[in-house]
Amino acid sequence: MTTSAPPPYKPYRHHNSLSLHTAPISCVRFSNDGTLLASSSLDKTLAVFSSQTLTLVSHLVGHSDGISDLAWSSDSHYICSASNDCTLRIWDARAGDCVKTLKGHTNYVLSVSFHPQSNLIVSGSFDETIRIWEVKTGKCVHEIEAHSQPVACVHFNRDGSLIVSASHDGTCKIWDVETGQCLKVLIDDKVPAVSFAKFSPNGKFILVATLDDTLKLWNYSSGKFLKIYNGHVNRVYCIMATFSMTNGKYIVSGSEDNCVYIWDLHAMAMIQKLEGHTGAVLSVTCHPTENKIASGGLDGKIRVWVQD
Repeated sequence: MTTSAPPPYKPYRHHNSLSLHTAPISCVRFSNDGTLLASSSLDKTLAVFSSQTLTLVSHLVGHSDGISDLAWSSDSHYICSASNDCTLRIWDARAGDCVKTLKGHTNYVLSVSFHPQSNLIVSGSFDETIRIWEVKTGKCVHEIEAHSQPVACVHFNRDGSLIVSASHDGTCKIWDVETGQCLKVLIDDKVPAVSFAKFSPNGKFILVATLDDTLKLWNYSSGKFLKIYNGHVNRVYCIMATFSMTNGKYIVSGSEDNCVYIWDLHAMAMIQKLEGHTGAVLSVTCHPTENKIASGGLDGKIRVWVQD
């Protein structure tokens, strides 16, 4: 029985740029159904675009300070934004209305993730806590004293039973959603700061970024690092990375040298560097069904990349 070879890699090319924000872009995210592309910015606003035509659908205004992160509900109807004004807001993405404000953090909210069933939201903050919120009521159901330094990133796994958190204290932890208990500490060498963590689409692995220009793929059940991805620059900012699964398996990340990097997931080889931004690229997102990447960063531009 022979296994088929992976498809040959087709390079991405620049397709279009969007310039709506008046300050650096902190996050870009395609909706789960692939129809919309959302961005958040330090200009205190979010923007929602059609992913096909790249025309503006709605401009979400209401936060009183910059926005660090955004997350889509599973039905692609709602966006939750995390802001330096210490709140989270839930928005109707197309209508542009704020439907709920979540208050409780005592410092900047740096990261947010929607539960796969969209009934819960988890947030991580500069106040060193993780909060789990009930979407329906807007109430905080768990406040977890999670880390000894700011919580840079939080993310639910595929079935919503676990949360991974990353912190500047050098640790990455796994939490039980129901009880709020810490189940495992992944990295505990205190150096360098852990700036990003995300479960893989199948829920078996965690992609972790540390502020020493390194991305690692971690098998959290065995406790082993499986792969290391290098070549990009990441010393200062919490740069988001992600998985691309539409045409082969790749890791995609922003970089402080103003580029987007793409690696082969298994071979760990860097296969393409996308150039064009004029500032550090803080966020990347891959379309769920099409071979399309969007990136955003300090230059305030969103760039969309496609494969022919």
